[in-house]
Amino acid sequence: MNHPNVLLVCVDQWRGDCFSTAGHPVVMTPFLDGWMRGAMRFDRAYSATPTCIPARAALFTGLSQARHGRVGYEDGVPWDYELTLPRAFASAGYQTQAVGKMHVFPERESLGFADVALHDGYLHFVRDRHADLGEVDDYLPWMRERLGYEADDFEHGVHCNSVVARPWDKPESVHPTNWVVQRSIDFLRHRDRTRPFFLFASFHRPHPPYDPPAWAFEQYLYEDMPAPPVGDWTDLWAQHERPSSPDPQVAKLDRRMLQRARAGYYGHMSHIDQQVNRLLHELRSTGAGENTVVCLVSDHGELMGDHNLYRKALPYEGAARIPFAMSGPGVPAGVDGDHVVELRDVMPTLLDAADLEVPDGLDGRSVLGIARGADPGWRQHLHGEHTRFGQSIHFLTDGREKYIWCSGTGVEQLFDLVADPHECRDLARDARHGPRLAAWRKRLVDELADRPEGFVADGRLQVGRPVDDVLPFLRERVGDRGTTPSHLPPR
Repeated sequence: MNHPNVLLVCVDQWRGDCFSTAGHPVVMTPFLDGWMRGAMRFDRAYSATPTCIPARAALFTGLSQARHGRVGYEDGVPWDYELTLPRAFASAGYQTQAVGKMHVFPERESLGFADVALHDGYLHFVRDRHADLGEVDDYLPWMRERLGYEADDFEHGVHCNSVVARPWDKPESVHPTNWVVQRSIDFLRHRDRTRPFFLFASFHRPHPPYDPPAWAFEQYLYEDMPAPPVGDWTDLWAQHERPSSPDPQVAKLDRRMLQRARAGYYGHMSHIDQQVNRLLHELRSTGAGENTVVCLVSDHGELMGDHNLYRKALPYEGAARIPFAMSGPGVPAGVDGDHVVELRDVMPTLLDAADLEVPDGLDGRSVLGIARGADPGWRQHLHGEHTRFGQSIHFLTDGREKYIWCSGTGVEQLFDLVADPHECRDLARDARHGPRLAAWRKRLVDELADRPEGFVADGRLQVGRPVDDVLPFLRERVGDRGTTPSHLPPR
């Protein structure tokens, strides 16, 4: 059987609404728009655990957070999963290559890729353990060779979670975004053409630092931009406000700082748009275009001032909703806005699209049935969560409504995503919506009934239970950051 090639493009911290074709009023993505006109785009795609590490666990394993074990952000926990997306392709005879961000531990863990050209960006955890990031990073030695001196991508002083923005301080050709594309092109040109390939092209941007090339930054710097939506519930997180911090989660930013942050964020998107176009052009030039499945996803979004919130982890649309689109043999073009899909669905979808067997026991499902007009038994809702501010913040959504529960305070929220897509009106504050709230609460009780944290007792949600960034079975499995034989909890 002539199995198709697979190109998985992952962008980091890209909101699901940030495409011209999705109706965004500011960002310009003409090349990705053009590609998506011939692709299937899922408009209700989410990251159930919206930060880098747990989201990538779902992407690489096809499992929910309750089974891959990562319910928050914690570096230094070994990735010892036996069944992964690259291992599944490798076992089927595919040549596998990763380029760019992995964000796993140990840093050079391959997860089954035959080769990894690694650049995870500025990682405090790694820099604290290595005198020079070039000891584990492939991008920095390449950049230094190009520039002829001991350069660092932190020379401009803007770190990886800051809202501070400025143009890239070096030639565009050595920007990390260009490097991902150049190394991916090198693979396409020199690959083994007797075998199909699985290429993971993983961009660190538009994640901060907000340092796109000057042309990309400046095209948005003076653009009229609508004010971010601010809901009637922003008092919920006001106690965590840090207005003078360069990397706040909650803040009312000076309008000039916000304008520059948005210019940097959108500038990264326009830069990636052009570079992905370059990669797709090379895919066609090497003769692989017609027989390649291309999938674009992000690990999570970015709140970017919505409700005076920034960064990710919280369950609101800006952070949790992501792009998910694909094209290729057997994939019809269109837009699906009815089904809730998630990163756990990427692994079974790509294996299905490649005419490979989808392993038993995954929590995700192939979205190709939806794309082709058949969706028997698709999930009725998605459960997501993330630890933040000393508690576990859970959400449920069916794409039309969203329910949120905060384990530390017991606060609930309810949004009508059809009438109020920007989540400005919290219906939980209106007693008239009590029955709707109760129905969603019951669904969450069912989701959490067997969880080890004890979130449910006697059929009721329990407030104030201790939480951790990983579930106990994963903590026990890795011990004191050493590896032991892998296992998974029962499905």
